[in-house]
Amino acid sequence: MLLLNGPNLNLLGKREADIYGNMTLDELNSKLIKIAEDNGCSLDALQSNAEHVLINAIHEAPNSSIDVILINPAAYTHTSIALRDALLGVKIPFFEIHISDIFSREEFRHKSFFSDIAENVFSGMGIDGYEQAIMEAISKFKRL
Repeated sequence: MLLLNGPNLNLLGKREADIYGNMTLDELNSKLIKIAEDNGCSLDALQSNAEHVLINAIHEAPNSSIDVILINPAAYTHTSIALRDALLGVKIPFFEIHISDIFSREEFRHKSFFSDIAENVFSGMGIDGYEQAIMEAISKFKRL
C-alpha cells in the first residue's frame, strides 16, 4: 500500500490543532505502518508539498507492486486535475482521506476532484479516518 499526504500535512501537530489534532505526521505514519504490518501488509508513506512529487509516486506505484493507494490530497483536493489524471492513469484503487470535514468548511473546499473516482471517502473523522481507510483497504485489497 502507498500512503500519500499532500501540502502542509507535514505541519500536523503544529498547526490548527482544533481542526487537525495534535498528532504529528511521523506519529501518524508510524501508527499506520504498524496497523499494516499487524495485518500482514506493508505501507510506504510519502508527504510532499510539491504536486509533481506526488504524481511521480503515483506513476511509480505499478512498478512497486502497490495494489492500493491512500491519499490525503490536502489543498490539491480542490485544484489538481493532474493528480486525478495520474490516479486514473495507473488504475490502482484509492481511498480519499481528509482530517477535517471538507464539505462543511468554506465553500471553495466543497468540490473534490477525487471523490467521484475514489473507492471511498473518509472526511471529518480526524486521524481516525486514516485508520478506517487503511482497514477498509486491507479488507478489500489484501492479496491472499
